Amino acid sequence: MDTMLAGRFHLDSKKFAVEEVPVPVPGPGEVLIEVKAAGVCLSDVHLLDGSLPPLFLDSDTVTVGHEVSGVIHTLGPGLKRGLTVGTRVTLEAGKSCGQCAGCVRRRPCSQMRTAGIDYDGGWAQYMVTPEETLIPIPDNLPFDQAAIIPDAVSTPYAAVVATAGVRPAQSVGIWGVGGVGAHNVRIARLAGAAPIIAVDPLPSARERALAFGADFALDPAAPDFADQVRAATGGRGLDFAFDCAGVPAVREQAAAALGLGGVLILVGISPRPLTITEGLTFNYLGKQVRGHYGGTPESVTELVRLAEVGRLDLAPSITDHIPFAEAADAVNRLENKIGDPIRLILVP
Repeated sequence: MDTMLAGRFHLDSKKFAVEEVPVPVPGPGEVLIEVKAAGVCLSDVHLLDGSLPPLFLDSDTVTVGHEVSGVIHTLGPGLKRGLTVGTRVTLEAGKSCGQCAGCVRRRPCSQMRTAGIDYDGGWAQYMVTPEETLIPIPDNLPFDQAAIIPDAVSTPYAAVVATAGVRPAQSVGIWGVGGVGAHNVRIARLAGAAPIIAVDPLPSARERALAFGADFALDPAAPDFADQVRAATGGRGLDFAFDCAGVPAVREQAAAALGLGGVLILVGISPRPLTITEGLTFNYLGKQVRGHYGGTPESVTELVRLAEVGRLDLAPSITDHIPFAEAADAVNRLENKIGDPIRLILVP
């Protein structure tokens, strides 16, 4: 076990390739994970197309992948949690820097490193990770479902539960019902939101949103779109609008659909400027905009628990399984929405 396959992105040439590289060795406080499943996310696509540059990477090459599950293979020195070889785990999608003022004072890290972007991730047969990122998973939670909990599910979960703080009977609109948006619908349903209005230009995505628990599924290009939202909310407008697409036009439409005190939550990431052209009514109705990124430290643990007891079945989210060696094909399928995937899973 000297070498392994890994999906590597070369920042200098902007090239992605599956290559044979040395198996990493865990250092102090780290473990080596034998990867069993890894999700393919739009953030991975954005990394490869250059719109999501690493902020803290100390190399010109990185192994992609931040949605990972597997089995503990090798323990590094100096571990504190009593972890054992063979334990089934999923991984939080990032690690704290250990150096900023927040980390030194045991407060939230202000310079979080993201796996597969700022350090080597899980599109590989093995991955090294700090022990604090590991979340044990039960035997009844399949690896493919566990892999997508960090990010695909934890990001909208934290957006709904923490950033928005959705309460039962509050109205929610969700723009973009892809990998993140589809789970945003499910989490909003779990939180008791009503009505839930899914918005997507793809008919298949709208059908999926209804199957996942949306009360309405609307085409954003419909000439009477605003009237449909008003009718669905009894004329009040939305309490919360979640932009899961990261598209300026979406943000404009979502902000306009908000009611009194309504909040726009920016879940989808985009390098493009945030603009809201709505004028006096935005101020008069006391609307807000809140940025959101990733999950909270508790998100993955809580979601694993919900999946374990059957409150959250993630099987419908798995679109296909693809060998690691064909990772480039998986990226192409997601980027071009071939088959309208929710989550594609890379497997050894």
